Amino acid sequence: MFLTLTLLRKGIPGKQWIGKYRRPRQITWQMKRNTVKHLEREAENEYWISRPYMTPEQEYGHAAERRAQTWLKIKESKFSKFPEHKFMTDHLSHLKLTKTWSS
Repeated sequence: MFLTLTLLRKGIPGKQWIGKYRRPRQITWQMKRNTVKHLEREAENEYWISRPYMTPEQEYGHAAERRAQTWLKIKESKFSKFPEHKFMTDHLSHLKLTKTWSS
């Protein structure tokens, strides 16, 4: 019975590209070529990743000076926007408290 249903089935039920009984997609030569290129690229990346540029001893603390300089630049740029300090004498100078009436 199942063999008869399978052999006499006229089409794929529902959407033909999704689901349990979907139509298999044809593999083209472009697909094969792209897959091979992708695998070659991945193999090259693994090759370069497996060989470190620096030893762990060289890598330890190699960027500390650069990071400190970058932090100083950021800090200076933030403080350059900050207004200058003002003293109370600057705020109260218009009152002229020390002047006498006679002079």
